[in-house]
Amino acid sequence: MKLTTAPAPHIHDRISARAIMIDVLIALAPASILAVFMWGWYMLLLEIGSMVFAESIELFIMRVMRKKKEFVPDFSASVTGLLLALNVPAGISWWMMATGVFIAIIVGKEVWGGIGNNSFNPALVGRIFMYISFPAAMTAWPKTNWFNFSQAAYHLQTTATPLGEIKMHGVAAASKDFPNLMFNSFIGNIPGSAGEMSALALILGFVYLWWKGIISFEIPVAYIGTTFGMSAIFWLVSPNAYSDPTTSILLGGVMLGALFMATDPVTSPVSSKGKWIFGIGCGAITVLIRYVGSYPEGVNFAILLMNALVPFIDRITRPRVFGEVGRNA
Repeated sequence: MKLTTAPAPHIHDRISARAIMIDVLIALAPASILAVFMWGWYMLLLEIGSMVFAESIELFIMRVMRKKKEFVPDFSASVTGLLLALNVPAGISWWMMATGVFIAIIVGKEVWGGIGNNSFNPALVGRIFMYISFPAAMTAWPKTNWFNFSQAAYHLQTTATPLGEIKMHGVAAASKDFPNLMFNSFIGNIPGSAGEMSALALILGFVYLWWKGIISFEIPVAYIGTTFGMSAIFWLVSPNAYSDPTTSILLGGVMLGALFMATDPVTSPVSSKGKWIFGIGCGAITVLIRYVGSYPEGVNFAILLMNALVPFIDRITRPRVFGEVGRNA
């Protein structure tokens, strides 16, 4: 008798992978729509184009290369494409975006065997590849251009992000160039990628997923809490060089990473204790890269590094089976 193992996570529930992915897309809608209002039609093209191209690649691999004629898209590729679109500058070239999506689906997902088998978050794999391959384009952030749908984002003047300004010139310079930084980073009125310019939009999406029971609170609380605590230590030591802890968690990719990318059930620990360890590790690495390393942002690297440690975290946090004989017995 031939037995077939379904993709992870192996939890008995009525909800399907397709339903989960649709809920994730709904949760990402506030940030995605807000990005279109900020950068116009080209941002909409990047979002939709990334999702369609990602689904096309996966459909070709599953039906043509793996001969699974019965395969029906579960929208996990769409989630990867949209997350990647929210992680890049709004004016990036379409072919660079397509290259990133290709790497995310092929290298980040399909070479591992598809959904449920990948060890690393596919969208982050694509993002890191783009960051290394196209460093100039991946650090050219267009200024916000509210409600001007006709102008393409790649024609807008570029500027530094608040994180980059703080890293290069300190808090005073960033406060001068970006007034009311804490408030604007919360509502979404700062330059950066679509996934880092509005903490409010991302929190709304997370609340929806938490209410639906799709993701739990451990990783986001541990990630954001650790980032807040460690940033507070640096800020107390040198307030002129480092932003205050509240601004630190609102700026950059902390919210997107903690709420939507680190919580990926395939690439994060299974147990509650493991999720706390995972989130704390992500937060600690993020702060160290930001404040000690040479990069202004460390979210992507932090999550990928912790993804690699998930098998070890699952092993050391595996709960003991009821009735199991202890080691010293």
